[in-house]
Amino acid sequence: MAAYLQWRRFVFFDKDLVKEPLGNDGPAPGAAPNSGSAASKFLCLPPGITVCDSGRGSIVFGDMEGQIWFLPRSLQLTGFQAYKLRVTHLYQLKQHNILASVGEDEQGINPLVKIWNLEKRDGGNPLCTRIFPAIPGTEPTVVSCLTVHENLNFMAIGFTDGSVTLNKGDITRDRHSKTQILHKGNYPVTGLAFRQAGKTTHLFVVTTENVQSYLVSGKDCPRVELDTHGCGLRCSALSDPSQDLQFIVAGDECVYLYQPDERGPCFAFEGHKLIAHWFRGYLIIVSRDRKVSPKSEFTSGDTQSSDKQILNIYDLCNKFIAYSAVFEDIVDVLAEWGSLYVLTRDGRVHALQEKDTQTKLEMLFKKNLFEMAINLAKSQHLDSDGLAHIFMQYGDHLYSKGNHDGAVQQYIRTIGKLEPSYVIRKFLDAQRIHNLTAYLQTLHRQSLANADHTTLLLNCYTKLKDSLKLEEFIKTKSESEVHFDVETAIRVLRQAGYYSQALYLAEDHAHHEWYLKIQLEDIKNYQEALRYIGKLPFEQAESNMKRYGKILMHHIPEQMTQLLKGLCTNYQPSPEGQHDKEAPVCRANSEEFIPIFANNPRELKAFLEHMSAVQPNSPQGIYDTLLELRLQNWAHEKDPQVKEKLHAEAVSLLKSGRFCDVFDKALVLCQMHDFQDGVLYLYEQGKLYQQIMHYHMQHEQYRQVIAVCECHGEQEPSLWEQALSYFARKEEDCKEYVAAVLKHIENKNLMPPLLGTWKDRVGGQVLAAKNQGLWGRSSSTLSRGHCLVHCFVSSWTPISVVQTLAHNSTATLSVIRDYLVQKLQKQSQQIAQDELRVRRYREETTRIRQEILELKTRPKIFQKTKCSICNSALELPSVHFLCGHSFHQHCFESYSESDADCPTCLPENRKVMDMIRIQEQKRDLHDQFQHQLKCSNDSFSVIADYFGRGVFNKLTLLTDPPIARLTGSLESGLQRDLLVHSRRGT
Repeated sequence: MAAYLQWRRFVFFDKDLVKEPLGNDGPAPGAAPNSGSAASKFLCLPPGITVCDSGRGSIVFGDMEGQIWFLPRSLQLTGFQAYKLRVTHLYQLKQHNILASVGEDEQGINPLVKIWNLEKRDGGNPLCTRIFPAIPGTEPTVVSCLTVHENLNFMAIGFTDGSVTLNKGDITRDRHSKTQILHKGNYPVTGLAFRQAGKTTHLFVVTTENVQSYLVSGKDCPRVELDTHGCGLRCSALSDPSQDLQFIVAGDECVYLYQPDERGPCFAFEGHKLIAHWFRGYLIIVSRDRKVSPKSEFTSGDTQSSDKQILNIYDLCNKFIAYSAVFEDIVDVLAEWGSLYVLTRDGRVHALQEKDTQTKLEMLFKKNLFEMAINLAKSQHLDSDGLAHIFMQYGDHLYSKGNHDGAVQQYIRTIGKLEPSYVIRKFLDAQRIHNLTAYLQTLHRQSLANADHTTLLLNCYTKLKDSLKLEEFIKTKSESEVHFDVETAIRVLRQAGYYSQALYLAEDHAHHEWYLKIQLEDIKNYQEALRYIGKLPFEQAESNMKRYGKILMHHIPEQMTQLLKGLCTNYQPSPEGQHDKEAPVCRANSEEFIPIFANNPRELKAFLEHMSAVQPNSPQGIYDTLLELRLQNWAHEKDPQVKEKLHAEAVSLLKSGRFCDVFDKALVLCQMHDFQDGVLYLYEQGKLYQQIMHYHMQHEQYRQVIAVCECHGEQEPSLWEQALSYFARKEEDCKEYVAAVLKHIENKNLMPPLLGTWKDRVGGQVLAAKNQGLWGRSSSTLSRGHCLVHCFVSSWTPISVVQTLAHNSTATLSVIRDYLVQKLQKQSQQIAQDELRVRRYREETTRIRQEILELKTRPKIFQKTKCSICNSALELPSVHFLCGHSFHQHCFESYSESDADCPTCLPENRKVMDMIRIQEQKRDLHDQFQHQLKCSNDSFSVIADYFGRGVFNKLTLLTDPPIARLTGSLESGLQRDLLVHSRRGT
């Protein structure tokens, strides 16, 4: 009773009288007439209603005249005569359109059970599929209650004598159904209910004095006594799955709930219980205040009592009364169409419509009953968004009341739905930092925190100086349990001075950069930072060495150098690090680490020498830097012995062959540090003989100049000319060296004695040749050869050497006298040879012209007796040519390429014709050459271009072949005439 009095009452249902449908002409059949026009608007049921039930979209009534009435949702009442006398019990199945009824067709105690198929019709009425007597034996008794299982295989009937009959099988057919007496007792049976759990079926039986259950799906139907308290008629019901399908027994003192094998909870609800029903998680109880024994229901004839009756709707889960109202003479309470309908003795129907969830919640909010609202929302299966909204309102309410601890607990329940900033702003006050910490902790545990939330939480820990909580927060067990942004946490801890915790996070979660930053910039523990790098995998060790190498090199150069040596040769992480023992060998590019040694030349030298020794194929930058370092050390060294050693090391490095591809760079380094031996070596390797010559000239090393000319003069003859010019400009007595140079020039004929300009000399000779008619005539081969000889031999005079030596005031004519005499003698001999050759050419030309004339004007007598091919005696048929060659016809046909050409003369004739064709194509070449020579600023480039095109190449002269071949010495014009007029003779 005390528990009942503490339950709050609400009005979660709207009460309204059911009105007649529009178009209804009058009251229901058999209904009493109503007075007044207003009364006719409400629905009135037929009088004499004895029993009610609902299901399958209709409310079913049975009356004292044996009729069964159906009230569908359209409220159009229909009925049929089911029994001759009266209807006492009805049971409408919820899953099948089957109706079971108990009534009387004759006077006396002989109730009949009828099964109706409402989907089938028999003369306009529902089809009755089965009729059988309710009493199994001969002893008369009254039916007190009826229930049917939804699978149509069980039907139980209770009697006032305390017996219960059970029908097994198809209840709609006689031959498939068997009846047995399940229970016998001394107390009237007041309630029956089937409970289905899986494949197990139980039957609850309640009398006025006890409650028991039977396992009807098992063999022998074992019975379990549940309680020694009973209830009156219609005061029991079966709950839905929300209450685990418990059997409810409403006694006068308490309401009991039962499982098939035990008694469950009980509720102390006051009042004498008249009706008990279950509807959508609600328990409906109709009661009155005055105490009446349940047994009086069977003995008292006062069924038309007009006492006030109270209808209470209980929410057993949330423990409140959802509705309470007073009615007069309630016949029954039925649930259909989503509402409750209360039938009263006056024929009226009252509808109780449940309010929607939001309306109920708003009513609770107005009364600040947030806990009850939360429970209600959960029982109504409100979505998570709706629940979060309730939690937020509840939190706001508690916050406004100053209950910050309770408020933050409600806000925590909104995580994932409510924006965290809404809550955080409320608890930013320093006095509420504990609440904010609790909220942020939960936010991180649910992995919904961002970097800002992590920062704020860590700041809370540091403000509270709660090291234990801080340690607990950051030292999670595995990566899957981390509920915060690690990098943000490291940054915040570092700023707050919690270096050890920040280092733990950085190392535990492999944030190597943060770990090294803290060690190097905050703690200044360089040894530990280097040790940490040494145990990292290769890629990360390499990147961090590049990033922090200069700092480490400045403080611990020796250890840093050792680690770099290993990183660039055969890196293996230290045993502390987690690495794969079978990982491939990794090597960093040693050249990329050279800038780290900017202020550590000693360590740099050790590193570079190690790399060049251990890894000969190191990048070129290693050797370049090593050379530069050795040259610097050599240049700045004062000790002669050490300087000599450094000199040898630098030369050895240059001769290692590592600078072939970067010759220029090595040369620049040697020149920058004035390393003469290196410069000369590189000049020689690069075949820069003129640079070697200039180097010795700059240092006035005369003997070395002569030595260079003697050593490399064959590869570059111009060295002698430069040497002569060099000695000629010296004011010192260099007769010895000048004589040596002139001797070599004379022996090798390296230098023309005339140094006139190319434009004047070559251009002048070409113009003279043109004026004399030697260029462009048919004998162009002869004229071009004559011109070249004239240009480059005949016109050179010893003045050139004299001009060169004229710059030396110490040189006398006796120095070059022998040279000039020998040169002039050679030129005189050359002129005589040229004149002889010209004379021979002219004689040859005259003879050839005479021969051509004879061929044109006189007959040719062929006197050859042997074949020119096989040298056998000439026989007919034979072939004769004007050139004088004769052939056997079969020899000619076998060796000739053309019927019109002599096989013997054809190769020489082809050469001549090719030269003629070339000359015709370049007939105007001399004009173009002279024009370019005059107009160009660089006459030598023009001449070189023509030389490259083969204009001045030596041509095959007519007199070059043996004299025995007459046709081979013909000039091109005569040879052309000979080929034109030659014909074949037989």
